[in-house]
Amino acid sequence: MSPHSDLRPYLRTLDAETLADLLHDQAERDPELRHSLELRAATQSGDVSEAHRLLDTAVPDGNGEYTAKVGAVLDTLQRMLDAGSRADLAPLARRTVDDISEVLEQSGDHTGDLGDRLDRAVELYARACAARPPDPEKLADWILEVEFDGPGRPAIDLADFAAALGEPGLRRIKSTVDDVLAAGAPGHRRDVAEGLREQLAEVLGDVDELVAILSAKPPRRDVSLKIVRVLRAAGRHSEAIAHAARALTQDKKPPEPDDETSRRRQEFDAKPGRETYAALREAATADGKWTAQRRAALARLRELAAEGLEQADELARVLLDDGRPDEAWRACVRFGATPELKLELAEQRAAEHPAETIPVFREHVDELIERKDPQAYQEAARRLKLLRGLHKRAGTPDEFTAYLATLVETHRRKTRLITEIRAARIALPKAVTSPRTPR
Repeated sequence: MSPHSDLRPYLRTLDAETLADLLHDQAERDPELRHSLELRAATQSGDVSEAHRLLDTAVPDGNGEYTAKVGAVLDTLQRMLDAGSRADLAPLARRTVDDISEVLEQSGDHTGDLGDRLDRAVELYARACAARPPDPEKLADWILEVEFDGPGRPAIDLADFAAALGEPGLRRIKSTVDDVLAAGAPGHRRDVAEGLREQLAEVLGDVDELVAILSAKPPRRDVSLKIVRVLRAAGRHSEAIAHAARALTQDKKPPEPDDETSRRRQEFDAKPGRETYAALREAATADGKWTAQRRAALARLRELAAEGLEQADELARVLLDDGRPDEAWRACVRFGATPELKLELAEQRAAEHPAETIPVFREHVDELIERKDPQAYQEAARRLKLLRGLHKRAGTPDEFTAYLATLVETHRRKTRLITEIRAARIALPKAVTSPRTPR
């Protein structure tokens, strides 16, 4: 066996007790692995008080322990939200966002694993607020403080918090934005206010306001396309057609950019995609401008992702290239993806989040069975064995038993499939008799 052989097929043949013993022995020799497993064990039960205790003891020390503890807290939050917990998780999620933000502000480094943790924490906070809305005006004040007084991270999408903010919270944000814009002072606060004004118009469905905001921007292809989409979505098709015609006939050539980042941004705007994004990332990183450029570029790719699976795949691939598989998975859930990409993402995510990936593997099993050939049946049996393990780790073994019974009943005449399932050492329901003639 070569040093680089994939041991996972062999490991899947071992029973749980043997695997536990092997992992325990390795953890005794590897302090970092042991620490990681202890964090998982500490938060496995979904104990909110234990998660708060982890944050109490999470001290930035530069060796990764802080990032690991924060990751364990976020895993706890996600498990409880996914399970529909009735606990009020918003305070814990808010504390996690604020804690990570403070650490990042002190370090001045918003890239890497901890930056990813912050993005995930904001998303979970939005979900927690939607499940158990806090005081809307206090939530609005927090968003305003982050946007106007923060260091540029985290990035807040008002649409994610709109339901929790409700009319009182959105009104409070709008009042502050109007005051800042009325003051007329240039600089950071005005830039933030203009961005929030655009988001408010989108969230509130104020089409005229949104079109006016977009029309006031320098002429760019992506801005014109957004105006057309907004008008079409509002049912104002004649206006959309007229605007598209004007955009096509405009004879305004944009000024030539005078730096590499601007040139790459212009190329990305003309053809948003994986290649132009990579070129923009390289240039903006070298110029120290990547945080702002990344946010704007991903916002454009997310707009396109809503238009179809091909564009959605492009967004997910970009996020994978960025080394952000969690974000790629969330984009897949939100916008959809081709079956091939969904399966690829599920295979990467199965070890850490088994419950989330089960539906993808079930779809793949159905697709394999529909091929009606021996090799596909053999692969379907392997996937069923994987599903059995995923259900076990997710704590839902009975669901797999019921699923398998339904699948076998549906395909009971496919004796070749039944044979392959038996060969994979998967216990079949008692009602299934021994196959006679392979098909």
